[in-house]
Amino acid sequence: MNGHPAENAKRDPFKQSPRVAGARKDVWSVVNEATAKSPKQPVVNMGQGFFGYNPPKFVLDAHKEALDNVAANQYSLPKGRPRLRKAVADAHKKSFGYDINPETEVTITTGANEGMLAAFMGFLDHGDEVIVFEPFFDQYIHNIEMGNGKVVYVPMHPPKEGNHKTTSAAEWKIDMKELEAAITPRTRMVVVNSPHNPVGKVFTRQEMLDIGNMCVKHGLIIVSDEVYDKLYYTDFTRMFTLSPEIARHTLTVGSGGKNFYCTGWRIGWLIGYPYLIEPVMKAHVRICFCSPSPPQEALATALEKAEEHDFWNQSREEMLSKVKRFVSIFDELGLPYSMPDGGYFVMANFAKLKLPEDYTFPEDLMTRPRDYRLAWFLIMELGVAAICPSEFMTPAKKHTVEDWLRFAICKDDNVLDDAKDRLRGLKKYMT
Repeated sequence: MNGHPAENAKRDPFKQSPRVAGARKDVWSVVNEATAKSPKQPVVNMGQGFFGYNPPKFVLDAHKEALDNVAANQYSLPKGRPRLRKAVADAHKKSFGYDINPETEVTITTGANEGMLAAFMGFLDHGDEVIVFEPFFDQYIHNIEMGNGKVVYVPMHPPKEGNHKTTSAAEWKIDMKELEAAITPRTRMVVVNSPHNPVGKVFTRQEMLDIGNMCVKHGLIIVSDEVYDKLYYTDFTRMFTLSPEIARHTLTVGSGGKNFYCTGWRIGWLIGYPYLIEPVMKAHVRICFCSPSPPQEALATALEKAEEHDFWNQSREEMLSKVKRFVSIFDELGLPYSMPDGGYFVMANFAKLKLPEDYTFPEDLMTRPRDYRLAWFLIMELGVAAICPSEFMTPAKKHTVEDWLRFAICKDDNVLDDAKDRLRGLKKYMT
């Protein structure tokens, strides 16, 4: 016992957990640093996927009303407010082709991100493997590792001619043989994101069926991340609907923030059979106990009234209009891009852009893929911020996307036009 104080004195009392220690500066930090230093102020931020405009009036009014509701300003049930769970079940009944039980088959979470963390923590044991397709939403990786899981990566192959001509997001392909080869006895889950961030790919019915059947064959849980489920510009297939067997393995993830332009409200949900929802809800209770109450009430109203306001059709048409409005600058510049089939991100290819040989970049960026220098250059010289997709790739695959940048187009039209005007400054750097 006498040795313990000396041993404790030698230990760094502020040592970080391996779960968070050792991480180098991520893409968000690099872009934010460049944005702060740029002489082209204010910088047009098309990097992060937050909306540049408010939710529709009927949704805002519902939130204001909720603040006057005494019960809505107190704790909610851990699994979510009954009205919102019913609204989620009712809103998905038609597209699922299934009468969802709001008591046992829906749980409300603090954003879709926390819902996925709860799913990983609810099912993964130390060393269990989760398959993720790359490029990936970076939070998947942290959430899986926080849940003591191991990430296994399967690539989505970019279009071979993406450096030379405009292609479709549908041309980013998964090799199903590579997927099956990645499955081991420790594999527990596969994450599928459709519509996809950052690519904008909407997986075809056959692709979803191939993935789903493989998961059934190997006894795997499918985490179907469908947070952009209302923003599709081609046929959209829900994993749950493909077969009764696939449905039994599927946890569907949704997002009120993505649906109604209110990402700061932090309300998401998971839908699945009771044996899938129960472990998620148990983990959710331990992570945050319950989710914010006023936005739950507001989003219940939003889901109840969305069709009455023809909101889904309008939001889809408006977002596709923004996509077309923005990509016209790449047509003008002769830069190829990947036309998204869903979501609100556009991937553009800058292989034709010649960065000045004598340009001074931060030393840290010289050891990173080219897209980091592209992003820095656009921010510093033009005042337009985009995100480097190599951040969403494993080291061995980063080179496959180093000429691409991702732009979030969920902004007001005048912001998109401002960005286009600034991007015209690239003409003198084109090869």
